[in-house]
Amino acid sequence: MDSSTRRAAYRVLRADPVMAGLIAAAGRYQIEPLPDRPPFESLARAIAHQQLHRAAAESILARLIAACGNGAFPTPQQLLADGDAQLRATGFSHAKIAALQDLAAKTISGVVPTPSELDALSDLQIIERLTEVRGIGRWTVEMLLMFQLQRPDVLPVDDFGVRNGFRLAYRLRGMPRPRALAQFGERWQPHRSLAAWYLWRANDL
Repeated sequence: MDSSTRRAAYRVLRADPVMAGLIAAAGRYQIEPLPDRPPFESLARAIAHQQLHRAAAESILARLIAACGNGAFPTPQQLLADGDAQLRATGFSHAKIAALQDLAAKTISGVVPTPSELDALSDLQIIERLTEVRGIGRWTVEMLLMFQLQRPDVLPVDDFGVRNGFRLAYRLRGMPRPRALAQFGERWQPHRSLAAWYLWRANDL
């Protein structure tokens, strides 16, 4: 996010008094973008991390790279060629192997866009295409949009941290429903990614 875009975003968010107070308490937006990886690798890594501690997932990925990619992250073709037994030996569950193979097949067929194709697609188009992959849900794609592609207007309304941060910041008795949060968040367009970051911070304050 460049400085002029950031200034415009803060003007929009500070029009909401509660968000203005949250910005004052949390300070300036600070986050390192994720490495620039092709969608296949990013989503394969996301599948590996599902329901696992970070260290365990990274260990499995390291074995995958060593066994299937000759020291580099395997291509979709390499992953499909290795078969279930070799992928199982690296530590992936049967469900994750099925998801990885579906991801590889849909990358080869063109359902999963190439890096150059991503720029021409809207957030919704990317979500619709990537959630066709087995094991990839909307939240996973939203995280890719926000932190790798740095799309500015993503509000992950199903994320527990975002919902709970909204509850805390706006002093609600109960958790907001995703649809209600999405409607409320329209006031933050086109800077909802920044708003989401501050709602996450509300959990820490």
